[in-house]
Amino acid sequence: MQTSTLDYRKVRQEKIIKALGNKDTSVQFDDSLENAMVLNMGPQHPATHGVLRLLLKLDGETVIQCIPELGYLHRGYEKLAENCSYHEYIPHTDRLDYLSPLLNNTAYVLAVEKLLGIEAPRRTQFIRTIISELARISSHCLAMGALAMDIGALTVFLWTFREREKLYDIFENLTGARFTTSYTRIGGVAQDITPEVKKMMEDFINQFPEKLFECEKLLNTNRIFVERMDGVGVITREKAISLGMTGPNLRAVGIEHDIRRVEPYLLYNEFDFEVPTFEGGDCLARYYVRLNEMKQSILILQQSLEKIPQGPIHAFDTKKVLPRKERIYTKMEEMIHDFMLINIGAVPPIGEVYHAVEGSKGELGFYIQSRGEGQPWRLKIRSPSFCNLQSLPTLIHNSMLSDVVAIIGSIDPVMGEADK
Repeated sequence: MQTSTLDYRKVRQEKIIKALGNKDTSVQFDDSLENAMVLNMGPQHPATHGVLRLLLKLDGETVIQCIPELGYLHRGYEKLAENCSYHEYIPHTDRLDYLSPLLNNTAYVLAVEKLLGIEAPRRTQFIRTIISELARISSHCLAMGALAMDIGALTVFLWTFREREKLYDIFENLTGARFTTSYTRIGGVAQDITPEVKKMMEDFINQFPEKLFECEKLLNTNRIFVERMDGVGVITREKAISLGMTGPNLRAVGIEHDIRRVEPYLLYNEFDFEVPTFEGGDCLARYYVRLNEMKQSILILQQSLEKIPQGPIHAFDTKKVLPRKERIYTKMEEMIHDFMLINIGAVPPIGEVYHAVEGSKGELGFYIQSRGEGQPWRLKIRSPSFCNLQSLPTLIHNSMLSDVVAIIGSIDPVMGEADK
């Protein structure tokens, strides 16, 4: 379903170039403009999308400098991993980017499986691909709705929440939980996709494009929404790369970098889909990228549901993968393995791994260092929200105070994974 957005963007290039100016800012306030006002925005401000604090220096209503401050939600999740078995840590991943817990589950388990040297069955690979794309749609829906609400369009926020509730119904039937799912397992998933759940997924992807077009039509033809985003929060390609931006925020400067294509994992190399990019690097470009990514996710879901094979959903490796309950209750050896895995944990070889996936907000990676024990010796999380927030001083510099909420919304940060 094509719109006139590509043609529209050609008209705005001159405005974007003019808006760029000098984007380099220091993390320390300078001594210029003695009469400038220093303003605290957050950490309780609703438009900061969580407990994010911005220290703003203003010349009238123009933001001269911005210093973001993180850490108000810090829960020590990386340190907690050192006292959890690899299996016990799965529920903690739900609470990172809590808008796409299924994607977090998958990213962590893939890193652990890489460390253990095991591979999940093919049906499990399909299921993980499906839940990852459903989580991406859910996250992008909220990003679009919250961005529209920040600018003043409440209707789209309600429409996107309506679609997310349909997804939560699917998640509840699939995993037993609507929000914090803890669905994936090392070597498999908790439950298989039933015919009922598959039917719910098919019904959703059949009706969602029309609902998405309603949101698109309302926002793309709204003069207030477009002008509040057009040429606001601009960043260059070079600056975006140097700051480590990834995901939709990087693709909004015209760089076609998507881990699903660059370093394929799961079954993404078997699917036909495009990586949406836009030029300009402003708030409007970031909105367009997420909008088109949802359309590509639907294509991936359609192909996945058509091709998904029958078969097991757990790898059969009793010393590394929790055995199924029916085997535990009928075989003595399986009961022993279950006891050891629950009390000691899967024991990987000594070494280190890093595995990343294309999260809804960018590159989500887990670095695990093992000493041959049942718990990680070190675990570090490469969370996209944390890295993307580094761009705020550049994006906000020389913007109007009223533009700050639009810029934050266009980055789509979640402080749960930024603070960890």
